[in-house]
Amino acid sequence: MSKDVAEALDIHPLMLSRWRKEYREGKFKNAPRYQSNNKTMSKLPTKKELDNIQKLKKENERLKQENDLLKKWQRYLAEVHQNDLDSSKSSDKS
Repeated sequence: MSKDVAEALDIHPLMLSRWRKEYREGKFKNAPRYQSNNKTMSKLPTKKELDNIQKLKKENERLKQENDLLKKWQRYLAEVHQNDLDSSKSSDKS
């Protein structure tokens, strides 16, 4: 199995064995190259945060649709009101 992995990574199997040994000994944890990666990983959102973001996006979309519907209703009412005003003005002139 190690040989297959090493082959897939295009490295010598002994190099993979060495890395595994160093990892077990904890040598990778102190390497600055990997510490910066840990800092980056800690900044990534958790599954709970991602779920919450998704929920907020859905709610935001629903609220936008409601807002659009209310704007259309408001325009309709303004149009009806304007038509009533226009018709009452024309009937006053008669």
